[in-house]
Amino acid sequence: MLVFSQVSGDQFLVWGWRIPFLLSIVMVGVGLYIRLGIMETPTFRKIVAEERIERVPVVEVLKRQPKMVILSALARTAEQAPAYIYLAFVFAYGTQVLNQSRDFLLSALITAGVISLFTVPIAGALSDRFGRKRIYLIGSVLTGLFGFAYFAMLNTMVPFWIFTGIVLSFVPHDLMYGPQAALIAECFTPRLRYSGSSIGYQLASITAGGPAPLIATALLAAYGSGYVIAAYIAVCAIVSIIATVMMPDHTNRDISQEHA
Repeated sequence: MLVFSQVSGDQFLVWGWRIPFLLSIVMVGVGLYIRLGIMETPTFRKIVAEERIERVPVVEVLKRQPKMVILSALARTAEQAPAYIYLAFVFAYGTQVLNQSRDFLLSALITAGVISLFTVPIAGALSDRFGRKRIYLIGSVLTGLFGFAYFAMLNTMVPFWIFTGIVLSFVPHDLMYGPQAALIAECFTPRLRYSGSSIGYQLASITAGGPAPLIATALLAAYGSGYVIAAYIAVCAIVSIIATVMMPDHTNRDISQEHA
């Protein structure tokens, strides 16, 4: 993306973004190759062997565990909404308000992505030791607070602090993202786990992730301040904290048995 941003220049929004977008099909192939090579979990293989697979798991999970589906989606609010603001809205804010170049912002995001290669698995490992909910709640609280620090650093108009703010923006997010898959999946009974966690996970993209840049843009247009957007992030964090507190924590427990 950074390379084609430099190559296409002012034509980036016309055609420059399309080439890396099309090239990303390679990642789909890599992901599919990895997925096909991974064995199913022992729990799922046992369900298959015992012929206990649900014929219509989507309907069944919405009937039996609707609360967990909703809580899973709400728990992701503070992970999804800020992430889309930090990934997408930052370009509008950075170029139009801070007068920074698109390539500078891209470079900062690439650096943030490299750091996330380490912080995400570290957060997952911490959740194995200290509990999914505990690490997830810490990430939620830090996410709610960091929004204000984020816009404070960006509003200095100093490239060093802008770069630092963008790079650090995903550390609180990663504390949530690392344990998130296990936290959500373990809430569902084995025969409904895949469908339940998938629906809850993807639902948050509709309720929290997708609208976030639009909401941030509207707030900036209405109030002219990034701190109002930080307040919006804080509200998202409160939603996640409440939802997560209401979720069970199955860390290091036997999750192979059926449960309500």
